[in-house]
Amino acid sequence: MSDGAPGQDLQAGFSFRPYHGDEDHGPMAAVRLGCAERDRVDARSVVEGLPTAAEIAEASAKLEEPSKNQILVVFDGSVVGYSTIRWWQERDDTWLYLHRGYLLPEHRGQGIGSAMLSWAEERIRRLVKQHGTARTAVIGANAMASEQDATALLLAAGYRRVFSLVELELGDLHQLPEPGSELPAGIRTGPIGTSHYHAAWKTVVDSYADTGFAQRWPLQDFLDTADPTCWRAAWNGQDMVGVALCSIRRHDHTVGEVEELSVWTDQRRLGVGRVLLLDGLRSLREQGATTARLFTGTANPHRSYDLYESVGFRRQNEYVRYRKPLA
Repeated sequence: MSDGAPGQDLQAGFSFRPYHGDEDHGPMAAVRLGCAERDRVDARSVVEGLPTAAEIAEASAKLEEPSKNQILVVFDGSVVGYSTIRWWQERDDTWLYLHRGYLLPEHRGQGIGSAMLSWAEERIRRLVKQHGTARTAVIGANAMASEQDATALLLAAGYRRVFSLVELELGDLHQLPEPGSELPAGIRTGPIGTSHYHAAWKTVVDSYADTGFAQRWPLQDFLDTADPTCWRAAWNGQDMVGVALCSIRRHDHTVGEVEELSVWTDQRRLGVGRVLLLDGLRSLREQGATTARLFTGTANPHRSYDLYESVGFRRQNEYVRYRKPLA
């Protein structure tokens, strides 16, 4: 197979083939479902849940050259695993080339996962050479803390843990507490209109200024996906000082997500974030959501866990991000 695909050392009955398109989405979704119990997958996760065939089709359509950057594992004619590669540039100019693989538990421990890993790394090296990004490129991989097999495989292959995300859930949006404090003098909150989009985007981007491993977020990308129904902002005079960007999940309207909660540094610890968060959660409830999810970094310097847990959020799974030098 081209593009550095493995296969020569696989056990009898196994083979690798490129992604073919629509015919593969159902079998790929079945692989994810088949991994769920062993890997303790949170089906409702907003970080990485259990995608439907339609959601896998959407994700595949967003890949560059999906037939070259997705590979499927076949055993006796059935799809039993797959790997995907995507890449982006981070704020510090690092080019991250991320691969993610899934393999049914009954086929693990036979060298298949290692072969998938080898294919991904070789394909990434070809992409880096093609893109001319070798000076700042790194290889990345993800695994949930509950994925013991994937974690062991990555650590054995020389990957190191660089950070992780923790997902939190608020189980019942009908049990929201009251804000509990008055806003500081001069601060007001309200919905975000189209004339506020640039200020809202800048408020979020500026909040990540000192955060490592943050993906670049161009204004146009923000505008392309803007859905302000459940967005709320805080102003001090004419200056926007905080935002809560919440949304209803497209494929499950009972689940709301707090995508961003950002408050200017000099306005923190004054109750602004709590009022914004509760405003956003009430908006989600009004739109029909019964539960809410969010995720945040484990190394969060602003102790946002305290805020989230104070309104009823509880921790779920941890999602670990690994990296490995290109060489």
